[in-house]
Amino acid sequence: MSMNEILAELDTLSPDELKIIQGKLDLLHEDIEITPEMLAAIDEGRRSAREEGTIPIEDVIKEISTWNTKSP
Repeated sequence: MSMNEILAELDTLSPDELKIIQGKLDLLHEDIEITPEMLAAIDEGRRSAREEGTIPIEDVIKEISTWNTKSP
């Protein structure tokens, strides 16, 4: 696929799909080795979000706030 074809295809993607691509591009600028397992995990996350839906960010924040492991 040529660069022009890729750029044209970007216009057809949803905002969520564009975020995924941005995330993959961001990884290229870090000292992180992109492994086949990592790409498989990203693909599984995309499949899960598409087929099982997503969780509103407010619910995620509430859930994370319950993860405090410090004793009172």
